[in-house]
Amino acid sequence: MTKTHASLLMAAMLAMPTLAMSDTLELPADATVDAQVIDVLTLSAQTPQRNDLLIHPVADGDASHSLPEYCVLIGDAQIDGERIRLTTQSLTCIETEGSDSEIYSGEISAAAYGSDGNFGLAACQDGDCRLTPEQTFQLRLASELAIEQQENPAARINEQRRQAEGEGVANPIPADRPSPEDN
Repeated sequence: MTKTHASLLMAAMLAMPTLAMSDTLELPADATVDAQVIDVLTLSAQTPQRNDLLIHPVADGDASHSLPEYCVLIGDAQIDGERIRLTTQSLTCIETEGSDSEIYSGEISAAAYGSDGNFGLAACQDGDCRLTPEQTFQLRLASELAIEQQENPAARINEQRRQAEGEGVANPIPADRPSPEDN
């Protein structure tokens, strides 16, 4: 009986999206994440591709997983027939919990898929393609994502500030001196 409960608990934990406040930001291969472009993307015969496109994840969609709220992905887009082929190369995320924050930055191999499940986004009409920040699409990971937490100098400074007991530059407490108003 205990073994069954432990197995069910382990299965439930493995089925949950992975990320929050850990040493590694992890997502399995084929995980999907809802995303949007940050600025309007317009492609045409004159400008058939765009590099260094800024993308951010969004929550509350049909994706299998999510990324931290404060996350930016860098990708490329190009016209592929009547679709926009959008792929990603890197991401930087900051996961916050209270006054603590963790930084993850590394490579990600993912591609956009349309609501029809096909590779690329059906966002072209008469040779012009347009994607707005209001349009949500899914990125599907081509391989497992495992990014180690980066050092966060600001967190270290904040920790020193919280631990300081009036000593040091981080959180000085004025010395006991008579008030000039007491004269």
